[in-house]
Amino acid sequence: MSTSTAPWWRDAVIYQVYVRSFADGNGDGVGDIAGIRSRLPYLKSLGVDAIWINPWYESPMADHGYDVADFRQIDPLFGTVAEAEQLIEEAHRHGIRVIPDIVPNHTSDRHAWFQTALAAGPGSPERERYVFRTGRGTDGAEPPNDWVSCFGGPAWTRLPDGEWYLHLFAPEQPDLNWRHPDVRAEFESILRFWFSRGVDGFRIDVAHGLIKHPELPDLPPRPEAAPDGPRQHLDHPHWDRDEVHDVYRAWRRVADEFPGDRSFVAEAWADTPERLAAYVRRDGLHTAFNFDFLMSSWDAKDLRAVIDDSLAMLGAVGAPATWVLSNHDVMRHPSRYGRRVVRRWVANEPYRPEGAVDLALGTRRARAAALLMLALPGGAYIYQGEELGLPEVEDLPESVLQDPVWERSGHTDRGRDGCRVPIPWSGRSAPYGFSPDGTTAEPWLPQPADWAEHSVAAHDGVEGSMLELYRAALRLRRGLPALGDGGLAWLDTPAGVLAFRREPEFVCVVNLSAEPYRLPGHASVLLASGPLDDGVLAPDRAAWLAT
Repeated sequence: MSTSTAPWWRDAVIYQVYVRSFADGNGDGVGDIAGIRSRLPYLKSLGVDAIWINPWYESPMADHGYDVADFRQIDPLFGTVAEAEQLIEEAHRHGIRVIPDIVPNHTSDRHAWFQTALAAGPGSPERERYVFRTGRGTDGAEPPNDWVSCFGGPAWTRLPDGEWYLHLFAPEQPDLNWRHPDVRAEFESILRFWFSRGVDGFRIDVAHGLIKHPELPDLPPRPEAAPDGPRQHLDHPHWDRDEVHDVYRAWRRVADEFPGDRSFVAEAWADTPERLAAYVRRDGLHTAFNFDFLMSSWDAKDLRAVIDDSLAMLGAVGAPATWVLSNHDVMRHPSRYGRRVVRRWVANEPYRPEGAVDLALGTRRARAAALLMLALPGGAYIYQGEELGLPEVEDLPESVLQDPVWERSGHTDRGRDGCRVPIPWSGRSAPYGFSPDGTTAEPWLPQPADWAEHSVAAHDGVEGSMLELYRAALRLRRGLPALGDGGLAWLDTPAGVLAFRREPEFVCVVNLSAEPYRLPGHASVLLASGPLDDGVLAPDRAAWLAT
């Protein structure tokens, strides 16, 4: 075991719980806190260090909890504050830390502040907590600028009194004005409310979006860039503005008031590694998701460049990398990797898969990607079901789609429901153990007919299963001093093969080429993503070696 005294978050493996879809404790077809509590032994057996829980606050659920009406209450759909406190206590007894989501860019339109602002009328102090403006054109009938919602359509809604309000997401999610002192003070108070109840940190939703250009100018043109060329930073009027770091320096001071290395992880979609590194300077946030890694193509040259750039830029500010392959907002990676063309995509742009999916191929690559990710320096996030090899459910009937993206896009973008289908635990038919036995309520999204083969029960104890691969990798990661925080040294390999050494005496090899690759000299094979043939690594396989 490592004897490092570094803070836990520098090399933690954190499991993302999308609460609606993890485990249903009361039989209503929706996951909840009781369900999470019932599955804590499973999470302990998996070997994770912490769980990140998507928003559990009181909400009208226009965006499945990301439209928060009260940050100090748990939504009755999920439980109560008392149950949340019990979960935190029980998780800690299992050696698992708890990191809830915080949603600072916007509130629900049902939030007391917004309701008060609506009643107060144009020009009132209450409206200054949000972004209200008069419109352009005749009688102010046109939106104040050309900004668009991330969910499709304009980012402005006009009220009967003539003013417009900004919502970078759904109309039910009005953006807060982070230049207002009330907003800053309120969120620091919310952080203290939950820190005092034992949470170990927060994942910050849309961390790059809080500050808007004071003049609210129209969007600039996106610069042309070669598909394989270096990415460029765009001075954007509402994404990743420099002033946002003032907010997080204040948040860091709040976290430091509490014992136990409380930490933040930023969902910050940045144009370049340099811009991402700005979020995790020593007086700012602790970690940030490495979306460059998630967005990379299945290509050795691209992945190595992402790894090198990330480690260099984050290392320059003393921060660890935080690797991620999937989450609740993107297509699950077995389905991304299961395409003949696995292209890189860019921040703040939708991902469009190309061609039919080959899940056997995607699963092989997903197994290799897991060993690559978990061998890299820093920390990592696992999205629930990733350890079961769950694919994207790409054929959900249109009648069941619930993501606001579906409606806002005029039914041109199916949204994110395909990666949010409730995960299977056991049994041969729905709800596959997601809800208690005897439950009559159907899961909030339908599960596929072949979900049984992906269930925990189908994987548990089965040699070579995806679940056992993850358990073995996390067990080794916890026990090997070479893994976790630190550095790496690349080994010379043919094109299409990645290999790096980590001291002491560890090598990771990933074959992304179309040809078999003979492993370098080693004392033993610690773990492989698939069968080895006399020391030869087949394409789309990875291996961990002791040297």
